[in-house]
Amino acid sequence: MLEAANNSELPTIPGKRYFTIGEVSDLCAVKPHVLRYWEQEFPQLKPIKRRGNRRYYQRHDVIMIRQIRGLLYEEGFTIGGARQKLSGEGAKDDASQSHQIVRQLRSELEEILQILKE
Repeated sequence: MLEAANNSELPTIPGKRYFTIGEVSDLCAVKPHVLRYWEQEFPQLKPIKRRGNRRYYQRHDVIMIRQIRGLLYEEGFTIGGARQKLSGEGAKDDASQSHQIVRQLRSELEEILQILKE
């Protein structure tokens, strides 16, 4: 889903547990109102809501948003087509998501290694 070209233009996901909608907006290059709309359209996207209806996204939510963004903006899918692709290809998407997570973790570990070497 997320190819190397798409990853290079998006910032690395920090090692935090929860992200606000503003942080996710910056990490995924998508405006907050678009994120709120996608929550209605994609059942896989369920951020935790705390008092005042504030949204808190987890790492898997950010990765899912990047996948949705890639499908819609890079591959030209419609909302319905992206929803169908995400729900219809469970095993393939899981493998793709696993590869994305491994790549992300590897790059973060390499950054940590560089910091420790200095």
